[in-house]
Amino acid sequence: MGAEATALAAGTRTRVLTSVAAQQAALIALSETLHANPELGWQEHCAAGWTAAYLASHGFAVEEGYLGFPTAVRAVVGNGSRRVGLMAEYDALPGLGHACGHNIITAISCGAAVALAEFAAERDLTVEVYGTPAEEGGGGKIELLKKGAFRGLDLAMMAHPSPVDSAEAKPYAVAHNHVEYRGKSAHAAAYPEQGVNANDAFVVAQVALGLLRQQLPSGTRVHGIQTRGGEAPNAIPEKTEGRWYVRAESLAQLGELEQRVHRCFEAGAVASGCELSVTPESEPYSEFRTDQRALELYTKHAESLGRDFNAPPGQATMNRASTDMGNVSQVVPAIHPYIGLGCFPAANHQPEFAAHCVGAAANQAIHDGAAALALTALDFLADQP
Repeated sequence: MGAEATALAAGTRTRVLTSVAAQQAALIALSETLHANPELGWQEHCAAGWTAAYLASHGFAVEEGYLGFPTAVRAVVGNGSRRVGLMAEYDALPGLGHACGHNIITAISCGAAVALAEFAAERDLTVEVYGTPAEEGGGGKIELLKKGAFRGLDLAMMAHPSPVDSAEAKPYAVAHNHVEYRGKSAHAAAYPEQGVNANDAFVVAQVALGLLRQQLPSGTRVHGIQTRGGEAPNAIPEKTEGRWYVRAESLAQLGELEQRVHRCFEAGAVASGCELSVTPESEPYSEFRTDQRALELYTKHAESLGRDFNAPPGQATMNRASTDMGNVSQVVPAIHPYIGLGCFPAANHQPEFAAHCVGAAANQAIHDGAAALALTALDFLADQP
């Protein structure tokens, strides 16, 4: 029995690797097309269409505009009782394009899904791919969750590009907020006393935040940008705006920290006499609940493909980045490994990293990520009762 099982496992591995190799040229083309045509969150119309077309060409039943979201996609093959879901993220970053490598994520997930599709009938599988919009701050997966997506999956998976390989996701919970102050404009030289300076409000708030950081718990983050500071140097700014993120180890800790951060913004309003509004840009992203057995299987299969998880100290920190996949992991078993491009110190959200998201290392990551995820799913579900 042991020898037979080993032969079957070897045969399964060969079939997966053969499928991924056969797709490789097309997967690279999909990744490079996405990379060359970056689209922001909720605007990924071309990306969603290209992803849908790829999966439809491999026999998947595709639903575009999934659950009423124009750039969401769900593609399904098989009708088995065991369901595996692969996440395809394809939104880009403002001004940076695909500097987080979502083009690679989509190619990996599509490649893994097509490889798994060959096993659907014999393994009682339903293979599902979700094109999930607006991961970069828009909470696309959270909005899909609220409408019933992902529920009932036996395993949800994706692999995210990073400078180095890191198997376990340990993301921060995060809140994304839009901050706005409203004052009163006036001529800055002739009638400054008639103005209420909304830019001063931001200055006071940022000083307060800088001081707050001295007392923040380890493992928390507060950061943001001011997106509007006024209209002209000779006019007292009447309206200013910004986008601010607060990160913590868990949603519970995040709730406590947000109250302290909001008081800093309130200080700016009180000191300047402005009106303040703080509006969430999405629901908070959760911390990640990793399925340890699936993680162990992924690590095993990735290492068999030559991936190395022994990154030097300080290089494997991308696994702390926040993701709305954390919310999915609270509902179904999930993994979110990081697959390395070997490009440190170039790292996510830098132009230099965007440049590494095409080319030989990116292509290898597509191959290895697709194969490792497919093998992980087959291994994981084979052990399910």
